[in-house]
Amino acid sequence: MSRLSIFFRGLISSFRLPSFTFIDLLEILILAWLVYRLLVWIKTTRAWTLLKGLITIGFCVMIVYVLQMDTLIYLVNRGISIAIITMVVVFQPELRRFLETLGERELISSLLPLETVGAMGERFSDRTLSELVKGSIEMAKAKTGALIVIMQNESLDEYERTGIGVDAVVSSQLLVNIFEHNTPLHDGAVIIHGDRIMAATCYLPLSDNMSLSKELGTRHRAGVGISEVTDSFTIIVSEETGSISVASHGELERGVSPERLRERLEEAQGKTAPVRKFKLWKGKTKNE
Repeated sequence: MSRLSIFFRGLISSFRLPSFTFIDLLEILILAWLVYRLLVWIKTTRAWTLLKGLITIGFCVMIVYVLQMDTLIYLVNRGISIAIITMVVVFQPELRRFLETLGERELISSLLPLETVGAMGERFSDRTLSELVKGSIEMAKAKTGALIVIMQNESLDEYERTGIGVDAVVSSQLLVNIFEHNTPLHDGAVIIHGDRIMAATCYLPLSDNMSLSKELGTRHRAGVGISEVTDSFTIIVSEETGSISVASHGELERGVSPERLRERLEEAQGKTAPVRKFKLWKGKTKNE
């Protein structure tokens, strides 16, 4: 009987759970977040198509190792470093956007506020906002295609250089005239900085987002594309349907009403109160 009890005690002791600390929980949360972001990235980019190709190659490599094909194994081992470099080059736009997303969330600055940031003024005036809404509505009624990119914090100089300089005050009449059919400046995008139209007929990068509807044309894909690589806000007017869409941070919102367009523009306008931060070396909070 004593032997049986000893046996059961040993059996129970073998099932003891390992110690679980806060660091272990933190590691699980970080890994879960990384896996989630990886799945989202694969879903919303061309990575899914490339991933299927990589799975096929991986299956072939597995067969090579199982059948002990020495020559092919030698080539695979020598080609691993080249394959890694190739992957970085192929996924360069997606990796860049991922890093930009981390930067936009200001993770480091929120944890280590090294300097004082003053109040952020509005990016464009209320008059410009009203003119954008008015011009978009007029072009939507006339089914005039339009692509209007509004600069936020990141510079759009490289895209302005692809177009023709305008440097004029934003007005609904000017926007309608620019995008009017068969005019020299109607093809391409207009870029707005503050209260001024900086350039027209600008070329924008097209989005590779596989989840976008197939019925969307080049204008909408360009609007989403510029919002993926910069923090700009884009207004798109469809030439076929006359509907108004907006793009921001890689997301497209279709069929917005005039009231919704004004609401989104007010968000992009960026009216904020003074930001309270402190300089690390001063050790105290200060308003500037």
